[in-house]
Amino acid sequence: MKFDTLIKHNMPINIAIAEDNSFALKACVDKLLLFPQYRVVLKAFNGEELLSGITKKPVDLILMDIEMPGMGGIECTRKLSLLHPQIKVLMLTTFDNDESVFNAIMAGAAGYLLKEENAEVLNHAILDTLGGGAAMSAGIALKVLKLLRNPQSKPQAEVQDFGLTKREIELLEQLKGGLSYEMIAANLYISYGTVRKHIQNIYGKLQAGNKIEALRIASDNRLI
Repeated sequence: MKFDTLIKHNMPINIAIAEDNSFALKACVDKLLLFPQYRVVLKAFNGEELLSGITKKPVDLILMDIEMPGMGGIECTRKLSLLHPQIKVLMLTTFDNDESVFNAIMAGAAGYLLKEENAEVLNHAILDTLGGGAAMSAGIALKVLKLLRNPQSKPQAEVQDFGLTKREIELLEQLKGGLSYEMIAANLYISYGTVRKHIQNIYGKLQAGNKIEALRIASDNRLI
C-alpha cells in the first residue's frame, strides 16, 4: 500500500523481518514495539521463508539481514525486486564492508542500516524508506560516496582462524546479532566483566580497533 495512504488513514505499517539470530530478532522486535504504527506480520529464518511468507500476508517493508543459512539477504533482495517491486527492503545488518554495501544496493535495497542503531534511528529509517528516501547509517553513506568515487574492489584476504576459542566465537555471534554487553552476559550466563575481557582478547587476536571492524574481519575469514 502507498505510504501516503497509510499515513493519511492512520493505518498500521506491516513489517516483515528476515533474521536467523533469535537474539537479534528479539532486539529488533522490541525496538519496533516502541512505535504503535508498526505491526510485525512475518518473521523469517532465511530468504526462502521470507519469499514464501509474503505471498500470504500483506507487507509494506522488509528488514533484511545479509548472512542467513540457505538464501541470504542479498539474493533474496534481488528476487524481491523482480517479484514484488512494491515492497521496500531495508538492510539491517552488522556488516559494513564495501562488498556487502555495494551488492545490497545493486540487488535493489532501498536503504542500509546497522543493527547497532537505536530505536529512534530505526523508526526514522523505516519512515524515510517508505517515503521514497534512501535511509543509511552515517558510516554507510560515506562508504557509498567512496564507492561511487572509486569503484575499484579490494582483493579478498587470505582466510585465517586467528586462534579464537569456542567461547570467543560465541561472543562474536552475539555481537553479530547487535546485542549489548549486558544482553550477551545474560544469554551466556557470564558476568559483564567477563564479556568485556573476552571482547578485549578478541580485538587483540583480530587486531581490530572496534566492534564493526572485528565482525568484518571474522566474517571475511568465515569465523561467523
